[in-house]
Amino acid sequence: MGYRVVVVGATGNVGREMLNILAEREFPIDEIAALASRRSLGTECSFGDKTLKCQDLEQFDFTGWDIAFFAIGSDATKVHAPRAAKQGCVVIDNSSLYRYDADVPLVVPEVNAAAVDGYAKKNIIANPNCSTAQMVVALKPLHDRARIKRVVVSTYQSVSGTGKDAMDELWNQTKGMYVPGQEVAPSVYPKQIAFNVIPHIDSFMEDGSTREEWKMVAETKKMLDPKIKLTATAVRVPVFIGHSEAVNIEFESPITADEAREILREAPGCLVVDKHEDGGYVTPYESAGEDATYISRIREDSTIDNGLNMWVVSDNLRKGAALNTIQIAELLLARGLIQPKKQAA
Repeated sequence: MGYRVVVVGATGNVGREMLNILAEREFPIDEIAALASRRSLGTECSFGDKTLKCQDLEQFDFTGWDIAFFAIGSDATKVHAPRAAKQGCVVIDNSSLYRYDADVPLVVPEVNAAAVDGYAKKNIIANPNCSTAQMVVALKPLHDRARIKRVVVSTYQSVSGTGKDAMDELWNQTKGMYVPGQEVAPSVYPKQIAFNVIPHIDSFMEDGSTREEWKMVAETKKMLDPKIKLTATAVRVPVFIGHSEAVNIEFESPITADEAREILREAPGCLVVDKHEDGGYVTPYESAGEDATYISRIREDSTIDNGLNMWVVSDNLRKGAALNTIQIAELLLARGLIQPKKQAA
């Protein structure tokens, strides 16, 4: 017996990836609905060998549906996620709206699977920020071994994290550099993104941090350990898909690079590619379309006691968003927390 599943925001980067992953992983589905805003009404989306037509989110009744995967902005989520939850549909949300709500579990299955048990308070589960998700997958097994005190992370985040318009802007600006008269002024980003890096993701806060940097701090504390101190610098780079992170970790107990390598090789969701030679590491280009969180450049930091450096790369549309959302749903099923409504009836 399969489930009745809804994908909200099916025409966006993450929504399309959700449909692909649901088909790839053969999630048990009896019926699926693709929803989007009214302007996308009738737009066709692929789901395996089927073609779905987008329905209007505003008019959709979630009664009788089992799971809704939300991949829309916080404003629309604020209106429709509580409505879906009240109509008995479990919401797994990709926006930042519910991540910091004490009554909503924030889940990465490899890190804090048991947290999903608390979903029934609001019938909503939050998916973390893309940059946090891949980082905590790598940090969790090391934290279990040697307890992390402090993390310093710099991110190199691809434009797909902003959306399709940002990908178009990078593409068009790059072409425009070579064709006189076809230069493209920045519109999605505050400065040119082609052949450039921008140390600014999301809005600025009073202390000079950006919200993206604050999210990494708050989400790591909520999912992994509130005692961990973390500081981040989030940077947008001219890459289409795949987020990279240079991570420096200070531990309470001694841990060598070799030990860390062995621990991460055995850790769920992690794939260590760490050869000390040309090309013996993973870049975002290779991570695109893959499910793993790749870890390279693992080495000891001689400037502090019990310090390690590493390079963490993952497809931000998959582990950073769509894949993690589907894995949360698989976790609900594996823990016996939801049953198909048709069957229950």
